[in-house]
Amino acid sequence: MVEATPPKKMGPLAKRETRLAWLLLSPTLLAVLIVVIVPLLSIFWISFKPIELSDLRAPKPIAKESLRGKPAKAGDVGALQYRLRNSSQEISIQNVELVDYIPDGLKLTGVDERCIYDKQFLKCQFGTFPAGYRETLKIEVIVSELYFSNGIKPKDSIPIVTGESENILTNFKFSTENFEKIFNKSEFWSVLYATLFYTIFGTLGALTLGLLAALILNKSFKGQGVLRGLFLFPYVAPIIAVAFTWVILLDPFSGSINTLLVQMDVTEKPINFFGRKPLALIMVTVFEIWRYFPLSFLFILARMQSIDIDMYEAAEMDGASPFQQFWYLSIPMLLGILSVLFLLRFIWTFNKFDDIFLLTGGNAGTRTLTVNVYEQAFAVSNIGAGAAVAVIIFLFLVIFSILFFRFLSQEEGL
Repeated sequence: MVEATPPKKMGPLAKRETRLAWLLLSPTLLAVLIVVIVPLLSIFWISFKPIELSDLRAPKPIAKESLRGKPAKAGDVGALQYRLRNSSQEISIQNVELVDYIPDGLKLTGVDERCIYDKQFLKCQFGTFPAGYRETLKIEVIVSELYFSNGIKPKDSIPIVTGESENILTNFKFSTENFEKIFNKSEFWSVLYATLFYTIFGTLGALTLGLLAALILNKSFKGQGVLRGLFLFPYVAPIIAVAFTWVILLDPFSGSINTLLVQMDVTEKPINFFGRKPLALIMVTVFEIWRYFPLSFLFILARMQSIDIDMYEAAEMDGASPFQQFWYLSIPMLLGILSVLFLLRFIWTFNKFDDIFLLTGGNAGTRTLTVNVYEQAFAVSNIGAGAAVAVIIFLFLVIFSILFFRFLSQEEGL
């Protein structure tokens, strides 16, 4: 009897199914390519180029035309003036050429040697405009009666100026200057410390508070629904509203909390919670814990309610205390969801920008890496350095995720 063996190659039907599967997946893959891969590659590209925000546009020659001398009647002498400049202070422009239409009634009497006047068109070849180049070109003209009768002025025809220049953003010249500047600055390590403090304690605090809230609401009691809604409020409320509320309540001059502390003699003078080191970093971390513990609470509560209650009844019959039931039964069953929440909350907190920016603007020792990206790219206009910091954030999170899945999540089967 011959034993049946599986085919070594894909048959026609399997090939058609594979092609159909890839065809159905193509819109999703295209969306991922456009939304994720292309911006990510762009950030890596820009991070190796020492460019500022103004360098995103290629240098170009600029010309502004005007008629000087204010001719008022036929026979008056005036001058066509072209104010030329290079828009870049660092990059030169080659093969600069100007073409302009000259209205009827203007007779050019003194044409620059770089220009040719033919059939009412003025064409000029300027060659190279060095970086930051400026020039004023004047061409003498005599005005006739036709100029006043046709109503067409020189400013009605915009001069066309062209040139060739190298775009630092699209060329293939790369440099590690951005990364060298970042790592050589002492402030980078203080920023990294603030980021790690905010991320680690914010993540652990949100998980711990979420676990405590889940333990409270895992029992049925009167008012449970109301308490659950109150627990969810920090997460569902708009960030701009809750951040503004915290800033107002903790304001050192008119905040209710400071007024209460002074009147109760807890402190002699108001405390600047968001303006003093290291208190500001602690307060934004507390805000992070308070705002995002409801997410952990929901996941943990759902997992706790799915645990078989018979285990707790058996443990209670064997004389286990509530703490022992929690430590030896609940915690092992919750390790899976806790590890997933730790990973997600760590990544989300590490990437947080809006909370810190709304509370402190990154001042008083609260500047994290994400805030540093914004300040480098837009406040200082050094978009290359901002992209370099974004690359550091990406690489750090990739390394963290690899280590997490390699070591921390093995026991949980993730």
